[in-house]
Amino acid sequence: VKFNNCAGNKGVRYETKSLDFKVRADGTLYTAHHLQVPSKQLVLVVSAWDPQTLGTWEAMVRFLVTDKSQHNGHKPKGRKALPGELVQQQSDTLLPWRQHQSANGLRRQKRDWVIPPINVPENSRGPFPQQLVRIRSDKDKEIHIRYSITGVGADQPPMEVFNIDPVSGRMYVTRPMDREERASYHLRAHAVDMNGNKVENPIDLYIYVIDMNDNRPEFINQVYNGSVDEGSKPGTYVMTVTANDADDGTTANGMVRYRIVTQTPQSPSQNMFTINSETGDIVTVAAGLDREKVQQYIVIVQATDMEGNLNYGLSNTATAIITVTDVNDNPPEFTTSTVSIHTSAGLMGQASRNWGGMGLPTTTYTHCHFSFSQPKGPREKIQHFAAAVDYEMNRAFMLTVMVSNQAPLASGIQMSFQSTAGVTISVTDVNEAPYFPTNHKLIRLEEGVPTGTVLTTFSAVDPDRFMQQAVRYSKLSDPANWLNINATNGQITTAAVLDRESDYIKNNVYEATFLAADNGIPPASGTGTLQIYLIDINDNAPELLPKEAQICEKPNLNVINITAADADIDPNVGPFVFELPSVPSAVRKNWTITRLNGDYAQLSLRIMYLEAGVYDVPIIVTDSGNPPLYNTSVIKVKVCPCDENGDCTTIGAVAAAGLGTGAIIAILICIIILLTMVLLFVVWMKRREKERHTKQLLIDPEDDVRDNILKYDEEGGGEEDQDYDLSQLQQPETMDHVLNKTPGVRRVDERPIGAEPQYPIRPVIPHPGDIGDFINEGLRAADNDPTAPPYDSLLVFDYEGSGSTAGSVSSLNSSSSGDQDYDYLNDWGPRFKKLADMYGGGE
Repeated sequence: VKFNNCAGNKGVRYETKSLDFKVRADGTLYTAHHLQVPSKQLVLVVSAWDPQTLGTWEAMVRFLVTDKSQHNGHKPKGRKALPGELVQQQSDTLLPWRQHQSANGLRRQKRDWVIPPINVPENSRGPFPQQLVRIRSDKDKEIHIRYSITGVGADQPPMEVFNIDPVSGRMYVTRPMDREERASYHLRAHAVDMNGNKVENPIDLYIYVIDMNDNRPEFINQVYNGSVDEGSKPGTYVMTVTANDADDGTTANGMVRYRIVTQTPQSPSQNMFTINSETGDIVTVAAGLDREKVQQYIVIVQATDMEGNLNYGLSNTATAIITVTDVNDNPPEFTTSTVSIHTSAGLMGQASRNWGGMGLPTTTYTHCHFSFSQPKGPREKIQHFAAAVDYEMNRAFMLTVMVSNQAPLASGIQMSFQSTAGVTISVTDVNEAPYFPTNHKLIRLEEGVPTGTVLTTFSAVDPDRFMQQAVRYSKLSDPANWLNINATNGQITTAAVLDRESDYIKNNVYEATFLAADNGIPPASGTGTLQIYLIDINDNAPELLPKEAQICEKPNLNVINITAADADIDPNVGPFVFELPSVPSAVRKNWTITRLNGDYAQLSLRIMYLEAGVYDVPIIVTDSGNPPLYNTSVIKVKVCPCDENGDCTTIGAVAAAGLGTGAIIAILICIIILLTMVLLFVVWMKRREKERHTKQLLIDPEDDVRDNILKYDEEGGGEEDQDYDLSQLQQPETMDHVLNKTPGVRRVDERPIGAEPQYPIRPVIPHPGDIGDFINEGLRAADNDPTAPPYDSLLVFDYEGSGSTAGSVSSLNSSSSGDQDYDYLNDWGPRFKKLADMYGGGE
């Protein structure tokens, strides 16, 4: 292989990751050992690395391997193949399976070869799917073979990263690879015939993802905190910063180098620290660290991969905060040599100027009344607390106080490491508070003592011997208000019965606080705590839990677990005795109770079936106190039908609550009937409303012909009893008398058989503008209706008797003599069509 970096290739180094090949300095590739090449193609990645620029270049080299028999026993020679040749010659085809020939002819001998790893660069831009290699068996000339691959990336998550053409055996990668997600894949190639029978043994395929520099170094922390003593020498270790690169750490892509970008403040030098480029160790590089001048440095550290090459590498930064710690380079010193104080509490002085003092004050005058505090800040005053300084014992003290550093001074400091001062302390008498000699005071007694019982005397002592003062007592805290105290002598008596089971008792102890105050100026008071330990007596009967339960109506594994609880403590509690009362007798007949242990029992049905409902089951439970106490607890048990899982059904739960199945069905039927009635009423109301609107007339009811055509089956008396208008039987010459006819008797005839008229439907709420259209449509329908009067049919009149004023109908003749023109009948409409045909059309 040849490489040109445009700089004469000085110092360029070649390398490869393959263990079977090596590269010389001139780019020659050679085998590192005796090698059996299993395929006709071999792929290697050769890297060229420039140590000066830290640049790395890679090239992929493919070798075409030929059989020894094709070259008369010579070793195969490799050459760099062009992509075009590889496609044409199918140089990417692997033959992991082959046949061997024996003296007796061809004989199949399966032999597994080791396939060289397949290298795939990450973050490839495709196009996808991208072919990697072709796998082929030499048996495909004899039978049809189907190829497949299995393993992670094929049929195991992540799925379908690689796939293979089952016919040609070409294996593809379907998407870009990420080495940081997965660096390698182990697949197995399979060859089977059309029936799924194995033709060759599975072959292992190893696919390595070639790393690219696509990840920046990441610091473990964005802020690092370290410290260094002031005055440290150059080379003193401070801290270590660490950055990790997700890229391959064996290549330049993952090799991180560190450097310091800035330092703040730049005093006394801009380069007070340096960093190891490979390990990230920060050390001092210059002298002059002084906490009194600069207490903290902020250093910005940069991490770059590609071995620190800023041109090609990716970088990231972090902050290192370096605190300069104090050392003992200043001795303590008192500001004055003598101190005179009048106090009853303590002494006030001054410490050295060092923060924390690094000093431990000591005194040459040993006395049990005084102790010394450590200074906590610069120029902070030292406070000497007087411990039990009593004016009645000592009225003055002479002390010599010495202060020194706890640690020796730093080397090179030529000063005294301690300082002394004389202190005179005058004690002033003050009114001291009374105190209880025994505090906390504990007494023991049984609970339940009667009211007014004297428990103890809780008295206080006044330390002021030179003052004539009286002490008065009072209650400060009595949570249950059980106690009284005598104001003059401190005698404690009970104000109520003491109950150990009260909520005010903690761990069998009742605690009350009392106050003792004198009458001094100003008055002073002290507190004392009285603790009463109450001994338990058997004064509480046991109780049963739970109070309510449910059980199936038939015996099964569904039982009721019962727990006994007693407010007392041992030995006035368990083991408990559980039993059912003999009265009423139905309890022991229907139920049984079984004791599990001292505190638990089980209640179950004794009979094979119990009707669903709620039952009160009394149970007698007795404790083990002396004398024992018992209690009869009633448990409400809901007996209900259960499903196959032993749970109460919904209907069963309702039935258990007091409603039977018949009652439930009756309630449901009533609800359905009620809903049906409501629905029918709503439908009836809507229909009635619709009919009411439909029957509304837009014209006078007297002029509505349809509503005035009546049929009577009763003829009545005679014609003299009827007010008939006989002119209706005559043929009118004009329609004026018809149109102007007053309301009166209508024709009563049989209705001819014919089609029913199709009258227009009236709108429920008509618009005034539609009335005219409605009348016209009604007229047209009536004109075309042969069933509407007058009927053009043969009418038969019976003789009604004598005395008729009409006379004989046969005598009726035309009102005019001579021939008449009946053509006007054609203009009268369909109702007079028959007359028009008879008279108007001629003979």
